[in-house]
Amino acid sequence: MPELAFHLTSEFIPLIQLLKFVGIAESGAQAQELVMNGEVFCNQVQEFRKRYKVRAGDVIDCLEQTIRVYASQDQKG
Repeated sequence: MPELAFHLTSEFIPLIQLLKFVGIAESGAQAQELVMNGEVFCNQVQEFRKRYKVRAGDVIDCLEQTIRVYASQDQKG
């Protein structure tokens, strides 16, 4: 299963937005459909909430792809 890394720049990202951002879904409507059809798993649990807040440490599986979510490493000196 291909794996993608996503680095958060805020506390969380809505699940639908994440699926669009990484290119699994081409649109918000397609992302919502993936969730409603039970094709998205968050931390190995089937997720049906479109507004699920994805946070650092979460692992999202959808359409044979895995997204590992990390906290942003702010490099300000």
